[in-house]
Amino acid sequence: MTSKQRAYLRRLANDIEPIFQVGKSGVTPEITEAISDALEARELIKINVLKNCLYTPKDICYVLAERTRSSVVQQIGRKIVLYRESKENAKIILP
Repeated sequence: MTSKQRAYLRRLANDIEPIFQVGKSGVTPEITEAISDALEARELIKINVLKNCLYTPKDICYVLAERTRSSVVQQIGRKIVLYRESKENAKIILP
């Protein structure tokens, strides 16, 4: 992913709210599957890492990206933005 594409996705992510929260239990198989399903439906999602989480947001960011085969758009503070192109109905067209 180029920096221009990443900047475009960051602009789109400004308007969306986090739809998942990762807490004390960390990245479980259930949350990984739910995030993967959400990426297929929406392509771009925002995740919030709670303060009681045992792992750092940066660690969670890369674990989720690896397990869901998605790209990390950004990780600022406790917010993570992931992108994965939908296989069936692509909505976001990257520049």
